[in-house]
Amino acid sequence: MLNYRHLYYFWMVAKEGGFSRAAERLDMAIQTISAQVRELEKNLGHQLLKPAGRGVALTDAGEAAFARAEEIFQIGQVLPQEVRAAATKPVIRLSVGLSDGISKLAAHALLGPVLDTPDLRLTCHEGEVEELLGELARHHLDLVLAGQGAPANPNLRLTSDRLVSSPVDWYGPAKLVRKADTQDFPRCLERLPVLLPTGHSVLRQTLDRWFNEQGVFPNVVGEFEDSALMSVFAARGLGVFPLSRLGGDDIGLLRGLRPLARCDGVHEEIHAIRNRRGQHHPLVQAVLTHAKTSVFS
Repeated sequence: MLNYRHLYYFWMVAKEGGFSRAAERLDMAIQTISAQVRELEKNLGHQLLKPAGRGVALTDAGEAAFARAEEIFQIGQVLPQEVRAAATKPVIRLSVGLSDGISKLAAHALLGPVLDTPDLRLTCHEGEVEELLGELARHHLDLVLAGQGAPANPNLRLTSDRLVSSPVDWYGPAKLVRKADTQDFPRCLERLPVLLPTGHSVLRQTLDRWFNEQGVFPNVVGEFEDSALMSVFAARGLGVFPLSRLGGDDIGLLRGLRPLARCDGVHEEIHAIRNRRGQHHPLVQAVLTHAKTSVFS
């Protein structure tokens, strides 16, 4: 294991440009510091310092070691203040898992009611549903938002509720969305460049069934796991894309997008999955209560 005291002495020697100045700064004997640095070089297996005039310079290996030491000891300098702040200022923590397949813009809208909570410390994890449910069962998460409910597994002891079933609309960049396309929807999706969620998304599966029912073969030019990223690429002119109306309020953050058409019969569902701890978390309860009284529930 790396000896951080040895690393600290090396860091000081490198910063001061020599053993003599480092010894004076640390109020230690030069021989002591020199021995500690040699131990570090021995443990790492590479020379870190080389003579340079009346001082020392960094070798290539020393440059790499010094860069990391800078990061480590800069963090160490702010650690006491962060610890004091954490001990004196109450923090409300909320850890949320977001499954890969759901609209992140819709997830942001669902979490909106609690984002102004004073002293909130929000942590969001993205991943596959199975992975997130495992983290939830181990109490590493307070809530998981997913496109499907929790599986029937009594060993996990999870509770699941459908929060919303939001209609889906289509948007696109102004240069692509014309009045004629709006009037010819959804047939226009065969000639316009189309962006879609990736195949593992529940919404993508719903859209594929809808395409089949409409007899439409979309001109797919891109697939995205993240709806927010998809909307960014659309705003840059890549194509038109579907978006849960729940997340549509955030579209205003991206300039140049305009509505193409409503997608009748297609909805995106988002389920809230929680463990016993999450059932009593005040912010989880606030998210659930707001969603259940919204127009999309």
